[in-house]
Amino acid sequence: MKDLIASIWAEDLKVRRSKLLWISAIIFSMIPLGVGFLILVLRSPGLAGHLGIVKTKANLFLAAADWPAYMGLLSQTTAADGILWFAFVTSWVFGREYTDHTVKDLLALPVSRITIVLSKFIILVVWCLLLSALIIISGLITGFAISLPNFSLNLLYSGLGKIMVSAVLAIILITPVAFLASVGKGYLLPLGFTASVFIVIQVTNMLGWAAFFPWAIPVLYITPSEHLGAVSYIILLLTGIAGTILTLAWWQYADQSGS
Repeated sequence: MKDLIASIWAEDLKVRRSKLLWISAIIFSMIPLGVGFLILVLRSPGLAGHLGIVKTKANLFLAAADWPAYMGLLSQTTAADGILWFAFVTSWVFGREYTDHTVKDLLALPVSRITIVLSKFIILVVWCLLLSALIIISGLITGFAISLPNFSLNLLYSGLGKIMVSAVLAIILITPVAFLASVGKGYLLPLGFTASVFIVIQVTNMLGWAAFFPWAIPVLYITPSEHLGAVSYIILLLTGIAGTILTLAWWQYADQSGS
């Protein structure tokens, strides 16, 4: 336990010293601002007249300029951006030492490789949860600042609950990305995989198979017209477990001498 705490502290120090922490925080805090801007365009004819394309997008994504529509779009945006950015920060946490050629120094520490991997996963979970909380805080401030109608506590609890659940579902899917960052010894493989994931999401959605593709499930969860069965959640959970096992096995048994 002492080794795990020390390893978590070391990983936390790396994250706090990185620019990526602050970049991700800024981006996640701005997501509600973008959704709020679409709301303003939708309910302001004068502004919409000067922003025709934006007005069209606002009409496409929003049924009304109120709290229910705002929370719905915010939830969908959070799920999609969560998949992307959680994968991005995972690639950094697991690929950084390989890119900086310091992995040998990391493995030379008197700490087991399993402990190193667990500490990285713990830091990632905390990081991703904090980003999700930042969206909620920024979302509430933005929603009240633009005076959206039809607010209720039930709507608030439901909307925030969906955001956090979709975030947790997306967090479970970081483990395969961690494995790919480890195998690829850097950022290229996991980021290429993540880009491919969004293409596959579109294809499976068109074919009606999205409920069986793990990375589509967080988005489907917050889509009102979709109903996910137990099989979808089992597939997502098994994907997360498989990614964890593969990552632990790679760090424990793979030859890192050439890293």
